Amino acid sequence: MFDLKPRELAPVHRRPKRWYEQLLPSSTPQIIGSSTAAIGRSKQVQLEQKDPASLARIGALEVRLAQTASEVRRAQRLRYAVFYEEMSAIPDARVARTKRDADEFDPICDHIIVVDHDETEGLSNRPKIVGTYRALRADVANACNGFYSAAEFDLKSMLAKNWQHGFCEVGRSCVLPKYRDRRTMEALWIGLWAYAVLYDIDVYFGVASFEGTDPQAHIDGLSLLHHTAKPPEKWGVSARPDVGVSVEYKPAETLNQREIVKSLPPLIKGYLRIGAFVGDGAFVDHQFGTTDVMIVTLLDQMPERYKQHFVHATGLDRKNS
Repeated sequence: MFDLKPRELAPVHRRPKRWYEQLLPSSTPQIIGSSTAAIGRSKQVQLEQKDPASLARIGALEVRLAQTASEVRRAQRLRYAVFYEEMSAIPDARVARTKRDADEFDPICDHIIVVDHDETEGLSNRPKIVGTYRALRADVANACNGFYSAAEFDLKSMLAKNWQHGFCEVGRSCVLPKYRDRRTMEALWIGLWAYAVLYDIDVYFGVASFEGTDPQAHIDGLSLLHHTAKPPEKWGVSARPDVGVSVEYKPAETLNQREIVKSLPPLIKGYLRIGAFVGDGAFVDHQFGTTDVMIVTLLDQMPERYKQHFVHATGLDRKNS
């Protein structure tokens, strides 16, 4: 049914600490999907009768784990609207028929969604899904098809040199135009922080994109990322030589950093704010009409002000997990 991506495995990292198991009563309700860990955030979740799939909330925006097939389909329809209708992705026959962006990795991923409780959709007036990420943890990737981004970037060195860390690939990130602001990005990252604590994740990685299939059109941005966000050697990731693009970067002294930063895609700017690294080279994705770069985010190396903000917003601290 699907064309499988090349398989790339992470080292088997330590078993999640599952600190939350001690907090759950014996009559834990059944939760649909693979993300049952979210039900153990604290006793207070159940005492206050909160949704066990909820990760965080900022005003009307709630970040949660999709728990039903219906929620996943709604997230896929949002992805279709952004990638295929707004942008220039080219659908195959199945995607064009279903009006949903889906691939072989969707069934094994967790789908992190942002819902707006002030907006509704559908006949049942459900809160509207306005943004989504999908997350693929290393233990799941190892048991299934590997990582999606292994089709574009060589992950072997990074994974082998940092085998003791918990890895999670994130991707297919998109937000409706009306919600493309710092508030929504903040909500997504607060949710990702909570998800990382729940699953003992140390490293998020995945591709982020420039629109268009001509890397030269983004040479200033690519060059700036190379000079200012290059990872340490042990965290280095490069585009695969058989499918990627080798970029001839401009010298750092020729770049107008302030102007270039303004023109970077919002998602990439968001990653830079939290101290993420950017790998070497690029991959041209002709199906999606993008030029992809690899982003690597080490949660413990985030700026302290962001970590403290996430801890305050979620009540979850990695140091105490």
